[in-house]
Amino acid sequence: MRHALSAPFSYMMIIPIVILDVFLEIYHHICFALYDIPLVKRSDYIKIDRHKLEYLSRLEKVNCAYCGYVNGLAGYFSAIASETEKYWCAIKHQEQAEFKEPEHHKDFAAHGNKAEHEAQKEKDDKKIEVN
Repeated sequence: MRHALSAPFSYMMIIPIVILDVFLEIYHHICFALYDIPLVKRSDYIKIDRHKLEYLSRLEKVNCAYCGYVNGLAGYFSAIASETEKYWCAIKHQEQAEFKEPEHHKDFAAHGNKAEHEAQKEKDDKKIEVN
């Protein structure tokens, strides 16, 4: 019964998710080309294959396809956002015990370290001049 009650709320999310996907792709292809950032490979994140398992019921197949798409898109979105953050603001957040620093922050300038930030900007500017 609880699954039947939750289904409309779970599945109605497909509408904003598909809209997000469309706008994400537009942003990704236009802005990354302008910034000269390599595109993130979509197929590295979104994989829909479990629905082909013969032993699953129809509902399980639909759920597996839905989860493969939605969770894959979340990872894909995160990868695109990470590359954007590296490009625009490669500065770590202020240290805080409960904050889970993203993996892509490892090479960012330390929070509050102006010299490190300036050196990183200079290095990035030289990369842009070469291209």
